[in-house]
Amino acid sequence: MSEVKIAAEPRTEFGKGGARRTRRAGLVPAVLYGHGEQPKHIALPAREFAAAIRHGGANQLFAIEVSDGTQALALPKAIQRDPVKDTFEHIDLLLVRRGEKVTVDIPVQLTGDAAPGTLVVHESDTLSVSADATRLPDHFEVSIEGLEAGSKVTAADVTLPDGTELVADPETTIAVISVAPSAEALEGETAEGEAAEGEGAEGEAPAAASEEPAAAAQ
Repeated sequence: MSEVKIAAEPRTEFGKGGARRTRRAGLVPAVLYGHGEQPKHIALPAREFAAAIRHGGANQLFAIEVSDGTQALALPKAIQRDPVKDTFEHIDLLLVRRGEKVTVDIPVQLTGDAAPGTLVVHESDTLSVSADATRLPDHFEVSIEGLEAGSKVTAADVTLPDGTELVADPETTIAVISVAPSAEALEGETAEGEAAEGEGAEGEAPAAASEEPAAAAQ
């Protein structure tokens, strides 16, 4: 994954009011920390940061150039989003050095198709690994092509690139292949659910009737 150059400004306003003004200006409040250095509060251009994350994922490496002359390499450590607007609220950035190994969670994608009549359950979407901060893979791929029901894919089955070491337990389950339920079984579950709802509705009628005398007494 290549690094993305991004400009930043020092941030001097803090608190909710300062953060709101920063965001209204099209910037995202952020903090740089790590390697025993004092945290540095900065603001990043929201659109450029969002585009980089969309393209490179949550582990995108940034080459940050602050307007005060400071330069830094950093990885997103925590990203806070507005759940309604889906905009970035605040970013924690971890300082890294070239050649330094970091532990990160990398997305795992399943490729291929399991055997007919099976159901694939993706148990774990990411895998914890240690790798050079400047050479982080954007994702891993593992094939489920032709796997029969009862098969299981674990972290040990994922092929890692050179220089990347597995941190997660090798037995961590990535995906499980099971027998797909038949149409008859699904219809049976639906019928049982509807019957249970009907019984619940019938059981509520006496309770409603019993409330009438109490209301009349009042």
